[in-house]
Amino acid sequence: MIIGYDGKKRCFGGEEGKELYAQYHDQEWGIPQHEDRYLFEMLILEGAQAGLSWETILKKRKGYLSSFHNFDPEKVANMKDTELEKLRENPAIVRNRLKIYGTRKNAQAFLCIQDKHRSFDAYLWNFVDKKPILNCWSCFKEVPVKSSLSDKISKDLKEKGMVFVGPTIIYAYLQAVGIINDHLRGCWRYRK
Repeated sequence: MIIGYDGKKRCFGGEEGKELYAQYHDQEWGIPQHEDRYLFEMLILEGAQAGLSWETILKKRKGYLSSFHNFDPEKVANMKDTELEKLRENPAIVRNRLKIYGTRKNAQAFLCIQDKHRSFDAYLWNFVDKKPILNCWSCFKEVPVKSSLSDKISKDLKEKGMVFVGPTIIYAYLQAVGIINDHLRGCWRYRK
């Protein structure tokens, strides 16, 4: 638990100079999300984060938004190889070739899931009967990095053709979009 620069108790992001991280903690992390464009954005950003810090990805978020058509899955699904290759020179994003091309592949799979389930939101939240999981941790050492739920969703997404969706990435994704609320008990966001 961190007592932030503003006096609020947070799970993370309260230190001086980490205002962007604190803003993400306060306004997004663990809050149930249902808008498909946002769900796609977070899925791509979580995959991009593999091997890096989340703070690095937050700092590159604007670069991702402009590089990947504001995370419009249809536009991303139709990106040409020439566009993707050009992005490999863009310092505003993570320039890993597999992650860049994986974004298009994931967009194509995302659209198929939308078609089959009416929305990605309906598909995703169906795994938890539309109810977020509220955990009750007192410190981050207790928070798992994956679960049977993230294993199940990861396996299903891989079967549907997605990449960079391993159980650990998906657990972080479920936290990010509020399906799993892992705010610590002493955090001001807990139960909000």
